Amino acid sequence: MSQGEGTGRLHLVSVGPGLAQFILPQAIETLRESEVIVGYELYLHWIRPWIEGKEIHSPPLTRERERARLAIEAARLGRRVALVSSGDIGIYAMASLAFEEMREDDTFDVTVVPGVTAANSCASLLGAPLSHDFATLSLSDLMCPWEWIEQRARHIGAADLACVLYNVQSQARTDGVYRVLEILQEHKSPDTLCGVVRNAYRPGGQADVHRLGELSSLTFDMLTTIVIGNRFTRRRRRWIYTPRGYHDWSEPEPEAPPDLPSGAIWVFSGTRDGNELARELAARGPPVVVSAASGYGGEVARASCGGVTVWSGRQGMEPRRQALERSHARLILDATHPHAAQISAQLIELARQLDIPYLRFERPSALEPGCAIVCDDAADAARRAVRMGKRIFLATGSKDLETFVRSPGAAQCEWFVRLTPDPERLSRAIALGIPRDHILAMQGPFPAEFNLALWRSQRIDCVVTKDSGDAGGYGEKQRAAAELGVPLLVIRRPHVEYPRQVAGIEEAIQAAEEMLRAGPGPARESVP
Repeated sequence: MSQGEGTGRLHLVSVGPGLAQFILPQAIETLRESEVIVGYELYLHWIRPWIEGKEIHSPPLTRERERARLAIEAARLGRRVALVSSGDIGIYAMASLAFEEMREDDTFDVTVVPGVTAANSCASLLGAPLSHDFATLSLSDLMCPWEWIEQRARHIGAADLACVLYNVQSQARTDGVYRVLEILQEHKSPDTLCGVVRNAYRPGGQADVHRLGELSSLTFDMLTTIVIGNRFTRRRRRWIYTPRGYHDWSEPEPEAPPDLPSGAIWVFSGTRDGNELARELAARGPPVVVSAASGYGGEVARASCGGVTVWSGRQGMEPRRQALERSHARLILDATHPHAAQISAQLIELARQLDIPYLRFERPSALEPGCAIVCDDAADAARRAVRMGKRIFLATGSKDLETFVRSPGAAQCEWFVRLTPDPERLSRAIALGIPRDHILAMQGPFPAEFNLALWRSQRIDCVVTKDSGDAGGYGEKQRAAAELGVPLLVIRRPHVEYPRQVAGIEEAIQAAEEMLRAGPGPARESVP
């Protein structure tokens, strides 16, 4: 690639993961002929034999744009310059910054020297997990809005692409990777084979194989790369691989247990009233399957729903599709939490694709005008909370913890959280720096007297919760906050266009019976 006939030359040089044998001969030749070397000090250490005696510039980490400008200014002066980056300089690295800083009237030559990036170096240590279509996703939100990262993760999961996660976890950004893993598990089975590689081809490097459902209990850093397979990824000895598809491209058997009843009502629950609804339906005759998103939710469902089959764990969209189709499900009854909008959207789509009737059981809101401060989302609630309190109680679950504890001003606050007693959620809270004595691991809802005594003893001066309805204990939280005289911030429910929606348990039972009599086809009638 050439920018003109000027005498200056800018070489964008990739030096791979850190060992000399992974540096291409073209890169070595380019380094030898360059007069000026620009790069981060760690990368220069790897190439020391070929840059002795040259003019070297090494601005520290985070000053990437300064490095690009230094290199370009030297090239404009007619000098031969090598701008150096680890991995491949064109993948999440310096090449794009260099092109951004160039002008159309620059005349120096440009050469891009490719290299070994983390995706293929880490994959090689694991086996061959990227042998078919795959995607890469950086989890750093320094140059990309976090909402975009989540959206892209959702599309990767929906397409069941194998993927490689770059920039996994930093000291300032600890919880994002767990959010992405949650999103991927909305579509992928928790048994999907994955690899976790740290310091690939460097001293102290390590490569381990895990299941997707195990990753949320691990901790990572910026030297870690995660490789996630697709539903065809398999294991041989200590390696994993993804078939290319030229021979036997057969689906693995579904993850659903073999004793799922045929023609059942599938209740997607995880809430107390959802389990009550499943129990009432089962008592009236039709077979019922309760699907809970966590092992703990499955335990609760088994204890409270006699006569039903329970399927628990983060199954992902594809295993759910297979289980619904192969068990000839007759009705999808969505009784998930009012804030579980992503799962609801997935169930609506499955109902449409499989031509199964869909019914939403939505517990009524308990919000009363003037009794709480209503917030648009978790970020809005976090901004308000740090202005209104110093000892803040979060009754919002684990999903948005990082949004609160990493928000501007959060370091000046003490955070107290109430979580379901699930080891994965507790580990994440601790990893975010929440002291163990600030974590209450109990399954709600709780009476107002309990909330009152707890918040008084902890000297809470602000409470944040969700619009979870009376069945989720909202009224008891409101009364306790009012008696203490502390502000109550409530995150409003996300808007979802449900094909059909009911509010009461008896109404849900009647609607379900009506839809079963009507036969297949997702209902489109809106019931207030």
